[in-house]
Amino acid sequence: MERISFGNTPEGLYNGLYQMGGYLDTVGLEKDLLMLVDYRVSQINGCAFCLDMHFKEAVAAGESTVRLSMTSAWNETELFSEKEKAVLAYAEAVTLLSEHDIEESVYEPLEKFFSQDQIAALTLAIVRINCWNRFMKAFKTRAGEYVVGQFA
Repeated sequence: MERISFGNTPEGLYNGLYQMGGYLDTVGLEKDLLMLVDYRVSQINGCAFCLDMHFKEAVAAGESTVRLSMTSAWNETELFSEKEKAVLAYAEAVTLLSEHDIEESVYEPLEKFFSQDQIAALTLAIVRINCWNRFMKAFKTRAGEYVVGQFA
């Protein structure tokens, strides 16, 4: 049962998260990479609302349903590029920070593809989706009814 619906939260509650999203739109990170991050982190956190939303948005943007179905096993398939694998490994490490430190073997591959500023922005993107996941799970936001572009 939903505790607090998305539309019934206090005015301004999500403003900081929206501002982060606006900032992330300006830093030059590829949208498809950020979609993979949002989807994978939402898988790890078991956030049904965010999984529904990010699956639908990714498919609408042209992402393959096969790749999305394999995202939880990204390191066992050749469906993801070296760059995507570096990003997914880092997203998992940041999300699961309470379980282990972020090893150099996870961080260093990012440096092959991204500047320090882009790695900082990627970290923000990971932190942001983790925050969204926590709100949606805490409030038990109803999943399955998301419509593509609903929050655009």
